[in-house]
Amino acid sequence: MQDATGKVYLVGAGPGDPGLLTLRGAECLREAGVVLYDYLASPQVLALAPPEAELICLGRHGHGRLMSQAEINAAMVDHARRGRIVVRLKGGDPMIFARAAEEIAALETAGASYEIVPGVSAAQAASSHAGIPLTGRDQASCVAFVTGQESAEKQDAAPLDYSALARFPGTLVFYMGVTTAPEWSRALMDHGKPRETWAAVVRRCSLPDQQTIFTTLGELADLLECRRLRPPAVVIVGDVARERDVANWFTHRPLFGRTVLVTRPRHQAETLSAQLQQLGANVLYQPAIEIREPFDWGPVDIVIQRMNDFDWLVFSSSNGAHFFLRRLLALGKDMRSLGGVRLAAIGPATVEALAEYRLKADLQPATFRAEALAEALALHVRGQRVFLARASRGREVLAALLTAAGADVVQAVVYESRDIETPAADVVEALSAGRIDWITVTSSAIARSLVKLFGEALLRTRRVAISPLTAETLAESGYPAAAVAKQFTSAGVVAAILAEEADKP
Repeated sequence: MQDATGKVYLVGAGPGDPGLLTLRGAECLREAGVVLYDYLASPQVLALAPPEAELICLGRHGHGRLMSQAEINAAMVDHARRGRIVVRLKGGDPMIFARAAEEIAALETAGASYEIVPGVSAAQAASSHAGIPLTGRDQASCVAFVTGQESAEKQDAAPLDYSALARFPGTLVFYMGVTTAPEWSRALMDHGKPRETWAAVVRRCSLPDQQTIFTTLGELADLLECRRLRPPAVVIVGDVARERDVANWFTHRPLFGRTVLVTRPRHQAETLSAQLQQLGANVLYQPAIEIREPFDWGPVDIVIQRMNDFDWLVFSSSNGAHFFLRRLLALGKDMRSLGGVRLAAIGPATVEALAEYRLKADLQPATFRAEALAEALALHVRGQRVFLARASRGREVLAALLTAAGADVVQAVVYESRDIETPAADVVEALSAGRIDWITVTSSAIARSLVKLFGEALLRTRRVAISPLTAETLAESGYPAAAVAKQFTSAGVVAAILAEEADKP
């Protein structure tokens, strides 16, 4: 492999929360040509890879065929030999019960270049997110990580010494130990570990549906069987796992346990999704519309070439600002072309979009709707020429009101807005089963598209509208909003959900 330029990165993805991926792990993913990932990998982490990267799932237990370790090793080597950057994305930390030794041996035998990128381990995450310190001055001065799934093929190491583990003067953390709990818990007790020893099961740690269950070593196996708890989970055994009534920071976030469907276009969903996730929500994603360049830039290009003929440039959305200004730059011009033009923006998101190009809005209405923007502009535009950068569809009210105010209005489509026609199957299933608590509706176009996508299934959840106008569209369609934002922004949508949740008994 001396002539190959490929490289393999063994990257710890952490326990599940995409925010726990290390900066180095994110850097590797952004360079990846192929990603070999475990099924628990977060879609948000996978989205860090370039769009052209090949994403290969290694299989899911109980859902089709799993790739063997030998096949995984061969795939890493093969892609590296072809000169590709390979990310082997592993849950938790790659060096803790993740079979990294076998993968490293395969890479070294093949002469492949590799790097190991540590990750937040399941034990660390379970401790932090369940509020169970693994060590404590008065409870445990040491901690041991133990596998609940010993290899039947290991020859160079002795089997687990349960006598020594039963005497261990600290905390035991069992990985992959749910299905084998009856065996290892009994072995510990048979070697002298008291039945009354505290144990805590932390399932799906760091994820929005995390569960923490306190029990004792003697009751552990029956509890797991009774509740039918399935992996992934770790079990923390020792005095540190004593049951407590102290509120846990992770599970007591205001939207923990709630599932919210975000329906904005892909390029606009990140901010709203992040705000919801920080409050504990499980966020699903289904765009209701997509935003693209217009079919014909001709009318816009004419305006850009004659920008000095205009007095006002009016943006009624952040999308309009981005598409128009990117087109201006694509034509070889820069912001000096707007030197004699005043800028109007409908709301804070549009103001922020302008700021990304070092532009400052000259006018912004107190309320974020077309009527308010027209009213504010009416004081300035009589006898002046106004260009409206608009979407391919939407209300004509802004142009009509400005014309009535005495402006010479020119408008052109700077972006196309189109409905998504087919929803994702997992979203349809979750909505039909009533597992979605909220759907965000951030425009009238999105409201109408959602009705076409889901129909009466929308009645199985609550809808939050970004504005009274969007709420009116929902109501006219037969799906009234349960909450309406007071501030017509993403933050306002989140605040409306929080207010409604706080009012629930």
